[in-house]
Amino acid sequence: MVRDPFADQETPELQTVLDALDDEDCRAIVSVLEEPLTASEISDRSGVPLSTTYRKLELLTESSLLYEGVEVRSDGQHASRYAIDFEEVVMSLDEELSLTVDISHRARTPDQRLENLWSEVRKET
Repeated sequence: MVRDPFADQETPELQTVLDALDDEDCRAIVSVLEEPLTASEISDRSGVPLSTTYRKLELLTESSLLYEGVEVRSDGQHASRYAIDFEEVVMSLDEELSLTVDISHRARTPDQRLENLWSEVRKET
């Protein structure tokens, strides 16, 4: 299934968000993202080993806490850059007394929407 790069984000599973928020390395990664960075830059700044950084970035993007964009380079060596993608994470009880999670996302810029489209194209080729 191909995800629509222009659609709003789906709400992730509660457990995925909890796993990311409970993980010390994930919190270290989020704390260094004052600007979009590559995995290598994140690893250097956070002190998290690069192999671990890749796994944690995947968890953070699956939980909708980070945004993965693609920096298109003229030499063809495109690089993923990661940025914080939330303003607020709220957990609450619904009518059936089940925990739910709601993540308030930042609005996507036209450049980010284009990056999403490019990322989806790269995944399909």
